Amino acid sequence: MGEPLGQLKVMVVQGKRLVIRDFKSSDPYVIVKLGNQTAKTKVIYSCLNPVWNEELSFSLTEPVGVLNLEVFDKDRFKADDKMGNAHLSLQPIVSAARLRKILGVSSGETTLRKVVADGDNCLVGESSICCINGEVVQSVWLRLGGVESGEIELKIKFIDPLETPSQ
Repeated sequence: MGEPLGQLKVMVVQGKRLVIRDFKSSDPYVIVKLGNQTAKTKVIYSCLNPVWNEELSFSLTEPVGVLNLEVFDKDRFKADDKMGNAHLSLQPIVSAARLRKILGVSSGETTLRKVVADGDNCLVGESSICCINGEVVQSVWLRLGGVESGEIELKIKFIDPLETPSQ
């Protein structure tokens, strides 16, 4: 394991236009992976536009990796069905956090960087990385691959352990 950088809080906000994997609907949940760390949301039953609003925590280390997510349909009597996958490079948010430190931004709201959608990422559209009252935050919509349709909204927050006030 490399040098620790800080903590990553991943808010799995919602899904849109997810695919049907049961008779008329699906029972989706999301598995998020970073390196050898894995976390999972709760299952939302009979819903193709679920709202999770669940925060998952990960330790971030050098080298900075890729956040992977997979969406599954919960099945009771057989293996869960795949409902798509996506990934997000964490390098932009880590670079933005370093920039925030260099600039000394700590209050108000400042856009540090924009990430454009391209063939190398799963972004639906442009994503801004902002510093909001000292916290580096990125909101993204990711297009699910391997399926006909589906998008997942995430809000990602990078927490630098050197920046958190001691008790």
